[in-house]
Amino acid sequence: QKHGISIITDDSIPVSPRKNTTGLVVEYMKKKFRIKSGVQIRIKKGVPAGFGMGSSAASAAATAVAFNKLFSLGLDGNTLVECAGVGELASAGSIHYDNVSASVLGGFIIVRTKPLDVIKILPPSDLRLVVAVPKITVPKKKTQVSRSVVPKHIPLSDSVVNLANASSIVAGFVRKDSELIGKSIQDVIIEPARAHLIPGFYQVKKNSLKAGALGVTISGAGPSVISFATKKSNLKKIADAMKKGFADKRIDSQIVICKPSNGAKTI
Repeated sequence: QKHGISIITDDSIPVSPRKNTTGLVVEYMKKKFRIKSGVQIRIKKGVPAGFGMGSSAASAAATAVAFNKLFSLGLDGNTLVECAGVGELASAGSIHYDNVSASVLGGFIIVRTKPLDVIKILPPSDLRLVVAVPKITVPKKKTQVSRSVVPKHIPLSDSVVNLANASSIVAGFVRKDSELIGKSIQDVIIEPARAHLIPGFYQVKKNSLKAGALGVTISGAGPSVISFATKKSNLKKIADAMKKGFADKRIDSQIVICKPSNGAKTI
């Protein structure tokens, strides 16, 4: 189109560019790179919104990568992440880069923000993930609700535990050790604060670990739950165990068995 930004979608999301993740990214990139051409965006959401799976980040990442390709900008990964991060204003109310960096680049991502620096580590080839997505109604501003329950002050001992586990996770990815990664997925700060927002969470976690998962935690801000395993694990057994955990609370769920990707692509 000749000018401006328009959004076309069959999904129940805002179509105003100023209120949509993709629109904010395009607006930012048009201004930053002095692109005068208009842009029409067609959105088909493949990731459910509001379920802790990075739906808004996926849209933001796809937009940044597509814009880069469309106008042959030749941007590097850090710049694409910077541009995609602007889109999080629409869903989270602030610019942040953790989810968009993983969506843009894939793999395991470490993000420093001052200055913005993104470090990518390739995951172990045998790492597998089982995600249970409960079919429940989530609040419109679910991210804000999830953030509101996070404690503002924490005991030093809890901080030490989480830092040790986070460090072990990084070591696991560097060493390509899926078992170390899974066993280090233990959060004593955020998970206990948010667990009550997810009906049946502890039963889902217990079932999954009993079925052979290496580690289980809340996916993003929830309510999805993610289990870490390897390709040698009985993934169907883990999936069925997680599904039963939600079913015991009379909640249906969708199960996704997957592995880490290598980032956003144009097709």
